[in-house]
Order: sequence, then structure tokens, then C-alpha cells
Amino acid sequence: MKFLLCTLLFVAVATLGVKAADEEIKVEDGVLVLTQSNFKKAIADNEFILVEFYAPWCGHCKALAPEYAKAAQQLAEKESPIKLGKVDATVEGPLAEEFQVRGYPTLKFFRSGSPVDYTGGRQAADIVSWVNKKTGPPAKQLTTVEEAETFLKDNEIAVVGFFKDTESAEAKAFVSAANALDSFAFGITSNEDVFAKYEAKCGTIILFKPFDDKKSLYTGEINAEDVKKFVQVESLPLIVEFNHESASKIFGGSIKSHLLFFVSKEAGHIEKHVDPLKEIAKKYRNDILFVTISSDEEDHARIFEFFGMSKDDVPTIRLIRLEEDMAKYKPESADLSAETISDFLQKFMDGKLKQHLLSQDLPEDWDKNPVKVLVATNFDEVAFDKTKDVLVEFYAPWCGHCKQLAPIYDQLGEKFKDHESIVIAKMDATANELEHTKVSSFPTIKLYRKGDNKVVDYNLDRTLDEFVKFLEAGGDVKSTDADEESVEEKDDEHKKDEL
Repeated sequence: MKFLLCTLLFVAVATLGVKAADEEIKVEDGVLVLTQSNFKKAIADNEFILVEFYAPWCGHCKALAPEYAKAAQQLAEKESPIKLGKVDATVEGPLAEEFQVRGYPTLKFFRSGSPVDYTGGRQAADIVSWVNKKTGPPAKQLTTVEEAETFLKDNEIAVVGFFKDTESAEAKAFVSAANALDSFAFGITSNEDVFAKYEAKCGTIILFKPFDDKKSLYTGEINAEDVKKFVQVESLPLIVEFNHESASKIFGGSIKSHLLFFVSKEAGHIEKHVDPLKEIAKKYRNDILFVTISSDEEDHARIFEFFGMSKDDVPTIRLIRLEEDMAKYKPESADLSAETISDFLQKFMDGKLKQHLLSQDLPEDWDKNPVKVLVATNFDEVAFDKTKDVLVEFYAPWCGHCKQLAPIYDQLGEKFKDHESIVIAKMDATANELEHTKVSSFPTIKLYRKGDNKVVDYNLDRTLDEFVKFLEAGGDVKSTDADEESVEEKDDEHKKDEL
């Protein structure tokens, strides 16, 4: 579950022109506008070029646009050979298909014509740092104090390894970690003056940052994996504010268990409930990431929805484990004292917490209409009735594909409303969760077959005839692909947004 939010800071538009192939390459905000006609020439003429495949309607693309333009302008100001380009994938379909664009925005970095996936952040500084690393060594050689000072000044987060022998096993492990972490700036030095400047000895690794203690000293065994985790953990504040800039770092980091504080900044919840927990955050730093989510931001409404909460519930906490099952945990008490939260976290670490599953109240008229309404509490009783075939649509209220399906599904319910052994049902999967069934896309449609209760996925076309054929065959019908909308594609109902 990855959630990217909009921060719109537009820069002036400057349109220039250069010739490529038979079509002029326009430049908007310093970004090359690429098409099917000029793409190959642009790639051939530029040794290094980062290309964004976007859709005009994509919310995340709109949020990225000013940062992408800012990055292009920063590179131009430094006379960098690196260019930034963009492709409207809704117009240039063959290009999008050639590079397997499956979501928006998709970014590819071309070095001498060879593409690799972009894995950095979405801020201008992240983009510049990432592409610069791709054109040079993983760790920049810092041969003088002046170079080291400039390196720290130019990079908000900077990791420096101090090794007298840069060919040693430890130095190579450091460089290997640097190579694996594209979005961070790494430097390496063997210069004694630099050692003295930063009070380091051979084998010291320091992460410099503008918050908390200003720098973090690595104290473990020097191997690539441990150094990577150190950088990913220490590059974030003890308690991270969720926003557009931090989202990719939060969800893309090595720590997959997050304690989420749902608070109102305006109401003073940070000072009252969050700040006193910094010592606890230090204790669990390597295992649990502490994150604040402000109810004052309208863009956070979907996050509240995901947890089945409203702004009236703040201040409160939830714990989430970002594994395949996306497990969520809710404290038994509303007490937000340090002692209570510490006890809650220790129970989680000890494996003593039970998952919190969302469930709506069961409507009194849940079985009144031909399409039965299921919630978490009545699901098993209805779906696993061995005397009936039960077709269930797992939907989301905001899902465009679900809305398109609704009249057809109602017709299906009407057709089988008097059938003795076929039940048509639906469940809002954003408000109800099941231990045995995890839904990752909408609509998801499953048949719970009578007799053996085998679960059969429905993958035929979503037409009345196909549904009828599927049910009359007891689910024993060869499937074909059908469009679906990912849980992570919430920004627009039928659009391929990346979360």
C-alpha cells in the first residue's frame, strides 16, 4: 500500500525547439516532449535520459509534474548531460506497450539506450540525486575537506564511509550498499584531513541528516545488507510525518511494521500525544516505524477510509504490517499514554495481538433484494453454505468498474432470485475484511461452490450471458482475462494510477 499525495508548486513554462528525426522535439519546463516519431532519435542523441510515461488525467502524474520540471531545470543549470523527457502514454500507445507501461507514472532511465526502472523518490532533489548516481560511481570519492563539505551541503541526506584502504572488503561492502540504494547520496574517503574534520576513524560510516541528532553513526558489522538497513532506517526521523515527500520512503523502506498516529496538528495532538513517545520510538526503531497522519489534510481521507475510521476518531493509533496479508491491529484501549502504547507494541513483537478486521453492521434487510448484502459477520454463514453455489462480488464504492457492473449484477440477481441452490451476493471490501480471503483488486468475483466449498475465481467477461454460463456450469468454465481495478488505484476510479 503505497499512498502518494499532491504538492503543487508550478514553475514557468518555457517552450524551446530542437530537431530530431522528422519531428521537432518541443521542450516544456525543460522536459523533452517525446513521441513515437522522435523517441528513438532522442534516446540515441542523449547518453543519459530519464523518461516519464504519463497520462494527462493521472493525479500522481499531475503531482509529479512540477517536481519533474524543477529537476530538469536544476540539471540544466549545472550543465548536466542528463536530460528528462516525457511521453503521453495515452497517445503514444506503441511506446507504452514496448516499454511495458502498466501504471502511471512509469519512469525509465536510459543509459546509452538501455532502459532500467527508476526507483527513486518523487521530489526534485530525489530525482536529481538518483540520476546523478546512475551516471557516476555508486559512492563519490571525497579527496579533500572542501569536497566533503560541498557533498554534505548538496545532499540533505548524505552517507559517508571512512576507509584508509578503499579496496578493502569493508569498503567494497559499503560501495555495494551504495549501489543498491539509488535514492541516497554516498561518499567515500581515505583522506586523513577529512577523517579529522569529522572525527572519524577507519571503518566509520556516518549518515548526515538535518533532523533529530543531525547524524547517525553505524556501529554494526560492515556488510552490504546491514548498511542498507541502517541507511533506510536512520534517513527517516524517529517519528515521520506522512506527506507526498515521505510516502515513498515510508512504504518503500526496509521496516514493514508501522505504528500510525492519526492526529490533528491544529488540535495540538502532536505535542500532547506524539512527542512524548520519542524514547519508545528509539527502542523499536529497527522494527517499527512511527508515522503521523494528520486529519487536517483532505488528501488523507482515503487513508482514514482504508482503516474504517473518520476524523472524529482522532487522536488514535493503528498498527499495520505491510506484508502480503496487510494485517492491521487496533489497541483495546483508547489510552494513548506512553506506557499503554509500549505495552501494545511489545505484545505485537511477541506475536500476541490478534488482527483487527473491519466489519459493517449487518443491515436488517440484507437478504431482501435479489443481490444479498454480506458483511464480515454473516459472510461465512452465507458463502460456505454447502447446499448452495454462492457468487460474491467484492467491490469498492469508488470503483468505476464496479459501478459499470452494478446493473448487470442486479440483472443476474433477478434471474436467480428464486433459484434453490444459487445465491448472488456482494460485499463492500473496503469496509469488511475476512481472515480467509484477501482482496487486492476491484471488482473481485468469486464462486463459493456447493458441496466442497471450493472457491472458484470468476475471470470471464462481465456480461449477463457469461455470468449465467459460469453459474450453470458450477464454475467449471474456461476463464479469460477481465479488467480489474487495483486496490492501490484509488486516485481515479478506472485509471491506472500508481499509489
